[in-house]
Amino acid sequence: MKYNTLNFNPEDIDTPCFVVDENLILHNLEILSSVKEHTGCKILLALKCFSMFRLFPLIRGYLDGICASSPDEARLGREEFQKEVHTFAAAYSENDILDLCETTDHLVFNSFGQLERFRPIVQQRVSQLGRHIDFGIRINPEHSEGAVPIYDPCAPGSRLGVKLAHFRDDLLDGITGLHWHNLCEQDSDCLQRTVKAVESRFGEYISKMKYINFGGGHHITRPGYNIRLLENIINDFQQKWGVQVYLEPGEAVALNAGYLVATVLDIITDSDIVTASDIAADSDVAAGSDIAAGSDIAAASAARRGIDIAIMDACVPAHMPDVLEMPYRPYIMHSENPADLPEITAGSQMTAEKYIYRIGGLSCLAGDVAGIYSFDEPLNIGDKLVFTDMAIYSMVKTNTFNGIRLPSIALVRKDDILARKKDTGEKKNHVKVEIVRKFDYSDFKGRLS
Repeated sequence: MKYNTLNFNPEDIDTPCFVVDENLILHNLEILSSVKEHTGCKILLALKCFSMFRLFPLIRGYLDGICASSPDEARLGREEFQKEVHTFAAAYSENDILDLCETTDHLVFNSFGQLERFRPIVQQRVSQLGRHIDFGIRINPEHSEGAVPIYDPCAPGSRLGVKLAHFRDDLLDGITGLHWHNLCEQDSDCLQRTVKAVESRFGEYISKMKYINFGGGHHITRPGYNIRLLENIINDFQQKWGVQVYLEPGEAVALNAGYLVATVLDIITDSDIVTASDIAADSDVAAGSDIAAGSDIAAASAARRGIDIAIMDACVPAHMPDVLEMPYRPYIMHSENPADLPEITAGSQMTAEKYIYRIGGLSCLAGDVAGIYSFDEPLNIGDKLVFTDMAIYSMVKTNTFNGIRLPSIALVRKDDILARKKDTGEKKNHVKVEIVRKFDYSDFKGRLS
């Protein structure tokens, strides 16, 4: 397959390997920088989504700091990003607090109970260290915009954020900021409705703050995102309440900027009859979007030729667990979703001209399946599969299930791309990638006992 849209050649990659394109990161940063310029807001990198500290020197030239969810993330931000560090967790232990006193600048509590317990400890410790920490409280807007319950912090019974009924205005002395988070890969109209909900519930407290953190989930760098509305919301809010607005996107920083490259290890011919229930089961595994469950035509088409299985050297639960957790169906370059093919939905003889595979990993988990994909050409052992948009969340969630080795991490440097264009005049170039990190047995053994 030809990969002319990439700045690297997948055939040159030892797999499995995450490849992050610095040029695409820069594109996202320029968009975020424009939002900052037009509004005066501050933007933080959410390390829970993207923690590739090799790129922190580039990112900190555009953003204001990081937000952390643990003492280790806060330490990474302090040591490697070297700008503002904001920390929030659903709860802290005393050891967490003592660690954070040395690293964080803004400590956001999830309850007033934790604030009361730890405020004197923090004040005493930072005084000894000669540091200063601002305190914040996370609020629950009680306004849901999320479509997936597991990612909705405002769902009934949520443990995240203080609801208005439990808000303690008598404990606001020394509290400089309020924080909320209720979005997930959403546009600015969702933020607009959320802001109205927050103002209606917590308006009397907003003007008492120095800053308000709108949280993350803003898909600012996604094509079609309404940036102008976002800027208007921020400007109107800051002018109305006299506060500094923060955003803490993670995905927007590295959206569509990374790949997971894998190699086909084996092709297994599925000689069994494929039934409608088989198709439905596969659809459930891969977010229900592979081949339309319950479609007699789709099932009949699959039954006539079966679905061959391609096993790759990547592992879905170990290398891209969100595919099973979210769940969702990752895109593989040069592939199509069989459910979207008109020749399949129409039952045409053109079906025979597509090559359909169930793409699975090499672990023992039966559900180690990325989904069902069709290709214009047959897959062969040794072929490369390029999964897109893999810089976000996948890299930080990898694990060593089955003792499967972690994917290497590689970087396509923007300077190499620019130099190649200048020397050759080519618009599309395959440059040599820089291997940032390779993993081995010690990484598996070192996390066990």
